[in-house]
Amino acid sequence: ERQEPGWPDTFLSLQEGHIWGSMRRTALILGSGLLLSVAFWNSVTWHLQKFWGASGYFWQAQWERLLSTFEGREWILFFIGAALVPVLFFWGFNGLLLVVDMTGRPNFIARYRIQQGKNEPVDSGKLRQAIHTVLFNQSFISLPMIVFLYPFFKWCGDPCRRELPTFHRFLLELALFTLTEEVLFYYSHRLLHHPAFYKKIHKKHHEWTAPIGVVSLYAHPIEHVASNMLPAMAGPLAMGSHLSSITVWFSLALIVTTISHCGYHLPFLPSPESHDYHHLKFNQCYGVLGVLDHLHGTDALFKQTKAYERHILLLGFTPLSKSIPDPQKME
Repeated sequence: ERQEPGWPDTFLSLQEGHIWGSMRRTALILGSGLLLSVAFWNSVTWHLQKFWGASGYFWQAQWERLLSTFEGREWILFFIGAALVPVLFFWGFNGLLLVVDMTGRPNFIARYRIQQGKNEPVDSGKLRQAIHTVLFNQSFISLPMIVFLYPFFKWCGDPCRRELPTFHRFLLELALFTLTEEVLFYYSHRLLHHPAFYKKIHKKHHEWTAPIGVVSLYAHPIEHVASNMLPAMAGPLAMGSHLSSITVWFSLALIVTTISHCGYHLPFLPSPESHDYHHLKFNQCYGVLGVLDHLHGTDALFKQTKAYERHILLLGFTPLSKSIPDPQKME
């Protein structure tokens, strides 16, 4: 006789169905978003393309001058564009934030702090440890990794080729880089929260429950490779991108991850509320854009908080902690 499945089998089949359902919704949403981006491509970029066309010859001439200077040593040009320039942007931006973290001045910036009373000022010993780790990750992992992968970038499509990408090509690549990073970062980050990996690897990053900008790269070396470097590098490798696109993307990625960790919800910049909440609670908001968190339900608790109401682009100068305050605790 045929036996009816027991409750363990039923539970496992329901769980499997939930996971595959989430994956299907993920593919549907991301695919639809990409199709919509393509559908509105010309209308969005027409005016910007006019500017690019007017200035394109100037940038092409400067690029060809660089190529002639580094002729036969293009790997040095690649190293400068893919490694040194993004690192300079990272430390330039973080240098400004560290002044506020250490002094609480200027108050114009300090008043936008998300977790009030935390890091006021930041602990100097803890900060030194974080900076040492970040410098180690950049010097002994990021930079050598970029040099090591140069032949692969060259094989996928010479990044130092003579012709600069068109503006439309650059925007398309930027959109695909963002989607690729969202997928790879979300799943690698969520995997690092598994008990098998969290204590030995990812816990280091979560020592900062109230993060500051520089700790965006404060991580175990394995995490730095798997969750910081590879999600950002996969897109340019797959697309065979030009060095100009790679330089802009790596610099932008470092600025955005700094903003998400900075601890300040500043006017006219992307909201860091979701990732700040992730550091506070650990088991919510694993992604960058929030798309996969929504599809997998890993932002359900976050959506019930005031932090979620504040998770918007601030278009004025009144701190959202004032206009949307947390509920007052009962005495």
